[in-house]
Amino acid sequence: MFIVTGGPGTGKTCLIEKLAQRGFLSMPEAGRAIIQDQVRIGGVALPWSDRAAFADLMLGWELRSWHEASAITGTVVMDRGIPDVMGYLDLCGLPVPSHVEAAAKLYRYNRRVFLAPFWNAIFTEDAERKQNLEEAEATGRVMVETYTRLGYEIVELPFVGVEERADYVMERLRTG
Repeated sequence: MFIVTGGPGTGKTCLIEKLAQRGFLSMPEAGRAIIQDQVRIGGVALPWSDRAAFADLMLGWELRSWHEASAITGTVVMDRGIPDVMGYLDLCGLPVPSHVEAAAKLYRYNRRVFLAPFWNAIFTEDAERKQNLEEAEATGRVMVETYTRLGYEIVELPFVGVEERADYVMERLRTG
């Protein structure tokens, strides 16, 4: 299981979709789906309403994704992972509950984590992605700090088109 992380609007999902077209299995991002569901049902576990509740739902989603991916033979590319929940809480200035940290330490991914760095040229906001440029940049920094603190190796993706990014990731997947 390989993680692709970074701030919002940095091309993570497009890259993972391209890798899926090339035959890799993937797990989707928790945040966007949770936001869509919460809006649809009138829930409050939203980043602009109750960030702690939103983080709890993300943790549940990421745990389920980890278990699903661990049962698959072959390489699975994850759109974020359990450590992203820790990073999100840090970014929001919220305490990281011990069970969240325990989950991040217990449920591990490949040591190599791909970071999509902030890229102003492709950053956009939408109905679910309401972070501004500063928050998007800060999210990337927090994810680097979080994954590094947990012992992962950060591999920063280059500022190139999605085809070239997919080639870059595939080469690194082959080497380790």
